[in-house]
Amino acid sequence: ANTTTIILVLLLGCCFCVAENNDKGGEKSGSTSSGDICCFTTIAQTVGALGEKVANMADKITLLETRLQKSDKEVLELRSLIRGPRVAFSAALRDSGSGDIGPFTTSTPLKYKKIFSNYGNCYNPSTGVFTATVNGVYFFRFSMFNNVSPTPNSVVSLNKNDQLLVSVWDTSGTDSHDMGSNAVVIPLKVGDNVYVELAANRLVFDDGMTYNTFSGFLLFPE
Repeated sequence: ANTTTIILVLLLGCCFCVAENNDKGGEKSGSTSSGDICCFTTIAQTVGALGEKVANMADKITLLETRLQKSDKEVLELRSLIRGPRVAFSAALRDSGSGDIGPFTTSTPLKYKKIFSNYGNCYNPSTGVFTATVNGVYFFRFSMFNNVSPTPNSVVSLNKNDQLLVSVWDTSGTDSHDMGSNAVVIPLKVGDNVYVELAANRLVFDDGMTYNTFSGFLLFPE
């Protein structure tokens, strides 16, 4: 629309130019014709230069629009990462009472029943198992308090599916009231299970002080 307006203004100026030439020397038709040609040539050159500038401006606008679209996409991706899936939980072994848990004849997942948080509901207190619902890298930590007796007999491990990852144990010495903890950063796929397992014929102690805990959260999705 702006280009059309410019052209119309220039053409109108050409008409005035022609009229002025005719008024000044109507009897000299050759001179008038030469003036007309000169006027049209000037207008054509000016329009051509303006057209080139408009084309350059259009290219710049297109480039800016492309950059803006890319920036908008990057902002959306950043928002997605910031707001991304929220997965985090923390739980303690007992929700009431005190005493030893175990021993069992086979290795058994510990059921941490006192829930502090469970964002995403990926941890199941009925089974003691965390199940990944998002592909990503996760952090897990657990703590163990040994059995309160003269002879310690506690072995606890963190497992991914059927794979033992890390352990905490206390099976020798004459002291009691010992604690330990361990942690990992691991990749998980949707459906992978992570749990803390009490070894066969071992036991741990807990009470209202909640010594034994199991926690984890999603660091970032993949």
